[in-house]
Amino acid sequence: MSTIVLAGLHKRFGDFIAVRNTDLTVGAGRFVVLLGPSGCGKTTTLRMIAGLELPTSGRILIDGEDVTELRARQRDIAFVFQMFALYPHMTVRNNIAFPLKNEHVPRHEIASRVDAAARMLRIEQLLDRKTGGLSGGDRQRVALGRAIVRQPKAFLMDEPLGTLDADFRELMCLELRKLHNALSATTVYVTHDQSEAMAMADDLVVMNQGDVLQSGPPHEIYHFPATVFVGNFIGSPPMNFLPVDGAVAAGDERVHLHGAPVAVARCASAAERVLLGIRPEHVVIDEHGPLRGRVIADEYLGSHQVFTIETSAGVVRARASKDAGLAAGAPVGLSFRQDRTLLYDAATGRLMPGAHTGAVHG
Repeated sequence: MSTIVLAGLHKRFGDFIAVRNTDLTVGAGRFVVLLGPSGCGKTTTLRMIAGLELPTSGRILIDGEDVTELRARQRDIAFVFQMFALYPHMTVRNNIAFPLKNEHVPRHEIASRVDAAARMLRIEQLLDRKTGGLSGGDRQRVALGRAIVRQPKAFLMDEPLGTLDADFRELMCLELRKLHNALSATTVYVTHDQSEAMAMADDLVVMNQGDVLQSGPPHEIYHFPATVFVGNFIGSPPMNFLPVDGAVAAGDERVHLHGAPVAVARCASAAERVLLGIRPEHVVIDEHGPLRGRVIADEYLGSHQVFTIETSAGVVRARASKDAGLAAGAPVGLSFRQDRTLLYDAATGRLMPGAHTGAVHG
């Protein structure tokens, strides 16, 4: 298990800033997911950790050693790509053994490591088959086996499940997490898929336009997104954001949404323009609710329904019981769980400090 530290990591391609002055610590044995939309800088960050890209400035340390200028092969890191990069004319056994042969590992040790990796990945029956005829999922397992046998300091994975269909991708998420637990290895994983990220990560790092916007455990980022972007990007459906009437002062516990009074967690600072953020599951459909609206769409999801409601303050999504019994056009009242309301400075898009920064309850 190794610790990876990024200190002021910056990468520029001409006039384009791909990664901006990033400080990040990946703890030993943690499964850390870099998450964000295409072009946010997550893959560039991973490639700099791997030594496939050199930073414009900043440092990369692995177990305290500065590896910023070291070549990829000198960093003792295994990289798993979206495209498996296997040798189709070679057997599974020889594909997995390939990096060990290049390192001149003794033959008996190669055989032992390959067999152990195959057992772990449950592909022993494939060892003597050519990789060219394997399914996408089996080829992914072979690529993982080739990384595992190296026994590296850390695993770096760049959208390794991106080419798999949805059902198999879900299965492989579970398999990767079990594999990580078995190896206790430090893993940095890149994806744009929040479902993958939430299912596997010990820690999430949300990026956009080269910046790290927030990092921490998935539940913390879900419940307390640091910016409007994070609240919109994490969660399906995303967080609701509604404009508050007028300015908010420190100590306020009530705001108005287009005239409707709403109780909120006590605010510790002031702002001229404010957005109220609330997750759909914390919106209560309440006939006496102060915010009035009309259902314009509903989505039945088996265990629950998601209603889209048009109000005078804006469109609100609310998650309710599968038996809520509301149809399009139905008038409704809405209230919000006070302890789950968040306030954002509309000018900066950042979360305003307040009582909500405590633990999550209920």
